[in-house]
Amino acid sequence: MNEHHPPGLDPVRLRAHLDRERPGLVRGELSAELIEGGRSNLTYRVTDGTSRWVVRRPPLGHVLATAHDMAREHRVISALDPTGVPVPRAVLLCEDESVLGAPFYVMDHVDGTPYRTAEQLVPLGPERTRALVLSLVDTLVTLHSVDPASVGLDGFGRPEGFLERQLRRWGKQLGASRSRDLPGIDELHAALGRRLPASPAPAIVHGDYRLDNVLADADDRIAAVLDWEMSTLGDPLTDLGLLVMYSARRHLPGSPVATTGAAPGHPEPRELVERYAAGSGRDVSDIAWYTAFAYFKLAVILEGIHYRYTLGQTVGAGFDRIGDLVPVFVDSGLTTLQEG
Repeated sequence: MNEHHPPGLDPVRLRAHLDRERPGLVRGELSAELIEGGRSNLTYRVTDGTSRWVVRRPPLGHVLATAHDMAREHRVISALDPTGVPVPRAVLLCEDESVLGAPFYVMDHVDGTPYRTAEQLVPLGPERTRALVLSLVDTLVTLHSVDPASVGLDGFGRPEGFLERQLRRWGKQLGASRSRDLPGIDELHAALGRRLPASPAPAIVHGDYRLDNVLADADDRIAAVLDWEMSTLGDPLTDLGLLVMYSARRHLPGSPVATTGAAPGHPEPRELVERYAAGSGRDVSDIAWYTAFAYFKLAVILEGIHYRYTLGQTVGAGFDRIGDLVPVFVDSGLTTLQEG
């Protein structure tokens, strides 16, 4: 029996639960390894020596239920399974905390590579990088074309007033971690409020759509879209604005913020927007607002990390430099709004 297991997942207890709920699925002793940890949900690779699965559970310790809702992630990938959106096949949701100490779900393992930085894309070469990023846009078009009601997700969110609520929520988040003078950030928040666009028809929104939240296959196509913890029904252009922001040709060496736009062959943000517009038929004339909003959100997130770092609550490589990045994103947001 394997007594060495990663924190938060006991393979013996998991095997016993799977044997009860999915008899015959597991054919041998399970072993597990932690793929990703930290402040976000924990992700494990699990195998019986023949088959492989992935288990997702909330971080260890107390968490806000709404921020790490296993049932929500499981529901959306289950709903999208019969559509053209590439998602891992859901195996099981367990909300009984006595099994692993927290709710969790199991899904099939999908082979593929998550590309996080421009440096990781360089070995692909310009043509393959271009094909991959355009495939990322096409997959987003496919996601936003799914009728939520047709896959049982019509009650998955509250699309009315979505942008107002988002702006209010992130403004409150900023207030909760305000510990220093940040020139321009209140100006950016106010300008976003003044120029709030009229949202198009609601769609299934991923909430954190970027290259390192998908797996790319050997043919540079999207094999699976991962990390659905922020998903909801809302304004689809928020996903596009975030993708545009992460595609900017900004290079921040050693930064925990990964941008891919500097890779040779990476399409310009304008081409990504035009391809999305052509594929979706949506009006993208307000994309500057959505991109500036993405900059604002990231600035608030980074300021929160900086605040916790100054309190000694966050340790690790790169955290000492995060505070210096916040003004960069505030300035980028203001510039994007002015130029848009």
